[in-house]
Amino acid sequence: MSIRPFRDINRKKTKVINVGNVKIGGNNPITVQSMTNTLTKDVTSTIKQINAISEAGADIVRVSCPDEDSTAALKKITKSINIPLVADIHFHYKRAIEAAINGADCLRINPGNIGDKKKIQEVIKAAKDNNCSIRIGVNAGSLEKDILEKFKEPCPEALVESAIRNIEILESEDFSNLKVSVKSSDVFLSIGAYRQLSKTIDYPLHIGITEAGSFLPGTIKSSIGFGSLLLDGIGDTIRVSLSDDPVEEVKVGNEILKSLNLRHRGVKIISCPSCARQAFQVIDTVKILEKKLSHIKTPITLSIIGCVVNGPGEAAMTDIGITGGGKGSNMLYLSGIQTGKVLTDNIINRVVEEVQKKISEIENN
Repeated sequence: MSIRPFRDINRKKTKVINVGNVKIGGNNPITVQSMTNTLTKDVTSTIKQINAISEAGADIVRVSCPDEDSTAALKKITKSINIPLVADIHFHYKRAIEAAINGADCLRINPGNIGDKKKIQEVIKAAKDNNCSIRIGVNAGSLEKDILEKFKEPCPEALVESAIRNIEILESEDFSNLKVSVKSSDVFLSIGAYRQLSKTIDYPLHIGITEAGSFLPGTIKSSIGFGSLLLDGIGDTIRVSLSDDPVEEVKVGNEILKSLNLRHRGVKIISCPSCARQAFQVIDTVKILEKKLSHIKTPITLSIIGCVVNGPGEAAMTDIGITGGGKGSNMLYLSGIQTGKVLTDNIINRVVEEVQKKISEIENN
């Protein structure tokens, strides 16, 4: 059972590219990405963080490759992870070539920053030879000098012009296995740039609000920006940029997609803010359940409501529901139907038990 969306989102149909074994664009699911903050050349720490990111629900991971030690480390890293890896490259074309040869599934570059035509050709050849896609990553904070002079300041038109320029460089070398991003830390600038670019090209778009900030403000900014674009059908892969643990970026990204019914992974909890009517401690209960159920990947909906005002209605639309009752006894709903009662002291254990039963039921069907 799942909550029906208020309206379907008609995604723009973009070209399909491969990032390793993950397909981006077209009708493929919108993917969630994050980026490590370890030193890439510290292989052990980087592998550990990538695996944590993957376990949290990321489909793709990006690592920075500022030096030769970092690109050399990709050989070992890629053998110990189970999701595609994007190498983040700035300026030095040799790092891009090394990354492609050493196992990267995608290169994040701006061809215009790589150097002369010969260097660009060498990078593209390495990408082709190693089945490596490319993300053109335009950022409001690092626009080309002549574009900034033309537009006086970062604006949607400036970001789009930079993106088109870099796309044309790759296309002139018969390379089209690419995706594009036009990011800014300004929500409105990002939204405007992506909307303009989406009308101009049909390559898959990697969307994000760059340098969004710490957890709370960054989550809010990203939710506003992503929500506006995704509701318009724009976006094929997302990365939430937070000054926080990359695992938190993945959690936020997944929650944004789940809220828009664009992704179905793990337990989706509907819960009330609680008030004087609550028959049990809703907030504490939800926090404990989030931790106990965080490892689950099977899509399940759960409602935890403290009283009977909205509880039965919410429970009717979820797989498992708890509605607060009187005298320490609360109502249990399974597949929208009131099934029995649960003592307050046993809510956590009973919900976990019912979730496990639901998983078994889904897997056996």
